[in-house]
Amino acid sequence: MGQVHYDFAGETAIVTGGSSGIGRAIALAFGNSDATVIVADQREEPKDPDDEVPTHEAIEESGGSAEFVETDVSDPGQVESVIEAAREYGGVDVMVNNAGVFIGGSFTEYDSEDLDTGYEINVRGMFVGTQAAASDMLDRGVEGSIVNTASISSNLAQHGQVAYDTTKGALRMLTRGAALELASEGIRVNATAPGQIATEFTENGTELTVERAGDGEFLKPIPMGRAGFPEDVADATLYLASDAAAYTTGELLAVDGGWKVC
Repeated sequence: MGQVHYDFAGETAIVTGGSSGIGRAIALAFGNSDATVIVADQREEPKDPDDEVPTHEAIEESGGSAEFVETDVSDPGQVESVIEAAREYGGVDVMVNNAGVFIGGSFTEYDSEDLDTGYEINVRGMFVGTQAAASDMLDRGVEGSIVNTASISSNLAQHGQVAYDTTKGALRMLTRGAALELASEGIRVNATAPGQIATEFTENGTELTVERAGDGEFLKPIPMGRAGFPEDVADATLYLASDAAAYTTGELLAVDGGWKVC
């Protein structure tokens, strides 16, 4: 099959949650496509012990340009600091709101504080990130792209994760509403909707590791018969951010191996 290479030379991309997992793969992909990458995360070190080099350093070692900015997306002030960091490179051209948190548990037993945390990160964090990036693009008069990392949970209810599904459902409407308001300004807003993505680490007690990528029970709902990998989501993100998707906005692009068609 044909190979695709995107050219983001001269552009600055912010990737929240860019130190590990899906965010790291997205940041590295932008770096390989010659973008200047701002890696925004609460921690600099990758969570996977096999990834010893922080994302921004890995990009620089490959000849790219990158910077790490310690960021808690639940704090609007820190999100604005990331935008200011991007201005040192000319401003935001691509904003990837990827940072998120999983909230699992029985519906009748959710703690309200856990729910609040989920909304602060998954909804407010992405709302503020989208808003701040759009404001920077409007101030500079550029036609930029914003890509949010949503989930199949944006459209699909699953057992034991009502709170998580609710936040991701809100993200779907955030993406569509912002796309509607910003379309006339040439700013596109889209989202990826990853399914079962096998990462290199275990997070929040959920076993979505590469070791389970061939687990039959893990793969049961996936028609393509394999788990997704962070690079699959990175490819979809770069497509939505690129001129190849110039006439696409308000879209929720499933990256789920066909799960949604079941």
